[in-house]
Amino acid sequence: MTASASAKDPKGWIDAFLEMMAVERAAARNTLIAYGKDLADASAFLAGRGEDLATASAEGIEAYFAALGARGMAASTAARRRAAVRQFYRFVLGEGWRADDPVRRVDAPKRGRPLPKLLSRGEIERLIAAGLGDGGAEGLRLACMIELLYASGLRVSELVGLPLASVARDPAFIIVKGKGGKERLAPLNGPARTALTAYIAVRERFLPKGDSKGGGANPALFPSRGAGGKLSSRRFAQLLDAAAAAAGLDPDKVSPHVLRHAFATHLLEGGADLRAVQTLLGHADISTTQIYTHVASDRLSAVVNSKHPLAREE
Repeated sequence: MTASASAKDPKGWIDAFLEMMAVERAAARNTLIAYGKDLADASAFLAGRGEDLATASAEGIEAYFAALGARGMAASTAARRRAAVRQFYRFVLGEGWRADDPVRRVDAPKRGRPLPKLLSRGEIERLIAAGLGDGGAEGLRLACMIELLYASGLRVSELVGLPLASVARDPAFIIVKGKGGKERLAPLNGPARTALTAYIAVRERFLPKGDSKGGGANPALFPSRGAGGKLSSRRFAQLLDAAAAAAGLDPDKVSPHVLRHAFATHLLEGGADLRAVQTLLGHADISTTQIYTHVASDRLSAVVNSKHPLAREE
């Protein structure tokens, strides 16, 4: 126990909590930064009530949680801030710095799982065409990446992490290493294979200086001259935003994950088995996959209601 913590210094408590998260729970740096900001936000709110994290009352925490819902922030952000405060006070209680937990009486709000955003087939075709642009090297790369996401349902981390060796000899499937190091087969359709062939022909233009197209070069399928040696998820998302705008689509409704959603939903709409889609997505639990059945059902119901002759008003 640090001196500052024993003296009921809220900053000392936060520092000790973040240190515990880093050492004992191996929290990622971004997680620690986010939790630090979350606790600073709670501190600022409590200060307006004449309290701080060390002296906060149950009423003060309850008011803070209620205020999060009224501030218009993303539900995921508000949920993370509540979680940070809850974990912080569990830690404080465990250290014996407080005899009570001011969060205990505040019920955690139930989070409904939001339905995923979705692009139509026509919108995806426009996105690919916009990404291709004039057919230059960067356009061929972006169009290839979009085709791969839509054809295979890859996560963006899986896409940018693909090695060049995974696409040797024009494969119909690629082996993908997903969450937890688990491997799965991901399909490649005709358009994706065609786009991949076109990109491979210009891939050497993205190699760092000193690398060659031949042996001993950068092993990444999508190399970059940046420090990481391969195209980053963030950079790909930026390129995708630009393609969305060029295609006349709202960039806020387009992301790498939206293409994964489209892959799953369009498969189910076409009659694919839910278990097959679960395997293709690499979901450990089928309940995660089932959300796509709601999206597909909603879309199919809309088609029936608008197109079926008996559903039309006379």
